[in-house]
Amino acid sequence: MEQFLLLAWPYTLTGALVGLLVGLTGVGGGSLMTPLLTLLFSVPPSVAVGTDLAFASITKGFGTVAHRFHGNVRWDIVTYLCLGSISASLLSLLLMKILGEMGEVGHQFIRVSIGVSVLLTALSLVFRKRMLLLVDAHPRYQLHGSPLKWATIIVGCVTGVLVTVSSIGAGAIGATLILVLYPRLQPAQVAGTDVAYAVPLTAIAGLGHWWLGNVHFDLLVGLLAGSIPSIWLGAHLAKHLPERATRFTLITTLTLVGIKMVA
Repeated sequence: MEQFLLLAWPYTLTGALVGLLVGLTGVGGGSLMTPLLTLLFSVPPSVAVGTDLAFASITKGFGTVAHRFHGNVRWDIVTYLCLGSISASLLSLLLMKILGEMGEVGHQFIRVSIGVSVLLTALSLVFRKRMLLLVDAHPRYQLHGSPLKWATIIVGCVTGVLVTVSSIGAGAIGATLILVLYPRLQPAQVAGTDVAYAVPLTAIAGLGHWWLGNVHFDLLVGLLAGSIPSIWLGAHLAKHLPERATRFTLITTLTLVGIKMVA
């Protein structure tokens, strides 16, 4: 046990720092955790993705229970998102299994995918309000009925592939796309719906990566030990800190990390 604690404390500290930022801003878990594991600890990209997905499925599970208790989940939207995301995730996992063990080219592909996903996350945070204003200014272009349902399924497919390959996409990117399709949702409903559909997606993708041998369980325990209490602390501090400052910090960090991953 003592040996484990000596080896795991850097991961616990990393989990605590990322969890604090997630609690403050509501996003940034996978967007920061996976790049940090690869950049700081030289964890192979595939293992970083698999471990982060297992980590996300557990932490988002707690979040879903809380949002469900407060009635913040639109289960009809969750259903359509899951139809697309889970199907896309299973197909992505099957393709990764068929391709077999990844060499340097495969790891580089995942590394670049992570970097691009991080940059997309940063962009979605920067332009989210402008996108919503644009949608509100042109109500005739808003989708309804069957086109809206199919668009939701397609959004699920896109995030399903992103999450399975890079573990990133179900947070800020997913929430932004949900807001574009459903601009009348309350912020709490967007957060609750985004977290709720991400649980089965990250769980299935995480199990798939475990099947592929990409989950490091000692690393997972260390991350959870640090993140779970710090997420609660961050959510408490968020009431007293200016949102603009914390969101600017997150956007800057994501941008720098994304450029580093792609470069």
